[in-house]
Amino acid sequence: MAAKRSGAQSKRSQRKNGKLPSVQEPRSEPPLSLERIVATAVELLDAQGIDGLTMRRLADRLGAGAMSLYWHVDNKEEVFDLALDSVLEYRGPPHLIGSQDWRGDVVHMLEDWRATMLRHPWSASLLPRRALGPNILGRLELLSTTLHGAGVADADLNVAIWSLWNYVMGATITRANFDLSDDDRAAAQQRLAHLSEHYPTIERSRLLLDSDWDGAFRKGLDFLLDGLAPTAPRVQLDALKSL
Repeated sequence: MAAKRSGAQSKRSQRKNGKLPSVQEPRSEPPLSLERIVATAVELLDAQGIDGLTMRRLADRLGAGAMSLYWHVDNKEEVFDLALDSVLEYRGPPHLIGSQDWRGDVVHMLEDWRATMLRHPWSASLLPRRALGPNILGRLELLSTTLHGAGVADADLNVAIWSLWNYVMGATITRANFDLSDDDRAAAQQRLAHLSEHYPTIERSRLLLDSDWDGAFRKGLDFLLDGLAPTAPRVQLDALKSL
């Protein structure tokens, strides 16, 4: 047992020092690397969801032995962390830093975040349970910097960030899981019509037929950003109106 522990520690030390021994891979497959492992994990998560990712399945997709993965990652939890952070990388437009259009910048950041998670639906349910990696922290830092530059007070900054976080996460999870066909929507609205005396407002607005997810997200985001807009310009405008 001592010999096994010593061997495992030696492997871990070699991996962390960047001195990896060559791993025998089938000749038809490219060399095993951390980048390949993460990219393949994302593919597996996209295809089978969180429950579908096991080290054995990941190794099979890579054409590698399961034990060879441990030269590059500690365990499945680290694979989750790396896969999640890899899909959340934000490549904003070059003009974003130093832009004068804080509202447009925030909209772009959050629409990109939502679109990214919709392309990888597992990420929205995984994110609240994982340690925040450098890419999501980078998104939050950029968002915080932009809001601060727009005039959001330090005392309100955390509330603003978490409000926007909750909005994006809630909108994404709802969209990803609200998977009704047009026929299902029509049938649900028809049933609601027979109950209109109990639910008159949502029946009249045809809530269950509204499938404009992107439009609803953008308009709801506008509502939030209206509340975050700096108060000084409003005060100045009111003062001018009184003249």
